[in-house]
Amino acid sequence: MSDCIFCKIINKQIPAKLIFEDADFIAFNDIRPKAKVHVLVLPKKHIESLAHQGSEDLQLLGKLTQLLPVIARQCELEDGFRVVINTGSGGGQEVPHLHYHILGGPKLPGL
Repeated sequence: MSDCIFCKIINKQIPAKLIFEDADFIAFNDIRPKAKVHVLVLPKKHIESLAHQGSEDLQLLGKLTQLLPVIARQCELEDGFRVVINTGSGGGQEVPHLHYHILGGPKLPGL
């Protein structure tokens, strides 16, 4: 998607300090962190939101789920972390590209 800010980061049109990158995924620090550690992890494939993923995305999103604790360990979140997926504007999603938030640091408040 040509006007998606995350696609522009994936395509190196906009710089970001990468935490992780491979052929399928990219992770970088959120520019408006809500915790001491706030990393965004997203598939390079443009999927608008969790509500827009399809059966063809099952393997990709399964790999992403397995990747989350790897990135959390890389960010030194041994005591634990929170994963958030905002879906749609009513769910707080600001960028229409599926992304997972890894949040951690000093003890996070309960939900």
